[in-house]
Amino acid sequence: MTKPVSYKRHRFPPEIIAHAVWLYFRFPLSLRLVEEMLLERSILVSYETVRRWALKFGPDYARRLKRKRPNRRDIWHLDEVVITIAGRKHWLWRAVDQNGYVLDEIVQPRRDTKAAKRLLRRLLKKQGCPPRRMITGKLGSYAAARRQIMPAVEHRSHKGLNNRAENSHLPLRRREQAMQGFRSTGGLQRFVSVFSAVRNLFVPPRSRRSALSTHLHRLNAIAEWKSAASVAA
Repeated sequence: MTKPVSYKRHRFPPEIIAHAVWLYFRFPLSLRLVEEMLLERSILVSYETVRRWALKFGPDYARRLKRKRPNRRDIWHLDEVVITIAGRKHWLWRAVDQNGYVLDEIVQPRRDTKAAKRLLRRLLKKQGCPPRRMITGKLGSYAAARRQIMPAVEHRSHKGLNNRAENSHLPLRRREQAMQGFRSTGGLQRFVSVFSAVRNLFVPPRSRRSALSTHLHRLNAIAEWKSAASVAA
């Protein structure tokens, strides 16, 4: 069994630390806004402390969250988006399934076949099986990579079919604006790994749901988050 998160030598209770990290990764808030929201609850903590909590505990929480089981009937939607860091263009390659669940993300300096192959290899290693179908935009690198990595998988390349992957970039774009950009590729990679894990947990699947079902889904997500953070439910 996974050991509980250790909060040894931290002055604030685990509940406050977990709540601050949740606010930062779940909503499009800057560190200073999280600081202000905690102050409204009479919790005096600096934005720099929140940043350190996010760096230390965020990845630990994300590793403890339950992940969707791979399925051979899944459909992978792949897309890439440009992100400028320190004046240089980098590409965030992302794969989501048919429900909008983020399967993997990787920051790379190139937008070519080598980068597409790296994404597919990571996906196969993490998922353990190929998908039923792969859908991408018009970038030719996907087709070239698919022929070498998983030639038996059906591939559809059409901009209109890939709205699911393109829409998955929007939450990160809002965060990028709130944070006034990212400072390094490593920082971006660390952030998206936690950000997407939290989003996967709290956003209901893309299917018809009643208001009650959505409410219950969010309650279960909150309970799982507290369990991952080793705090009382």
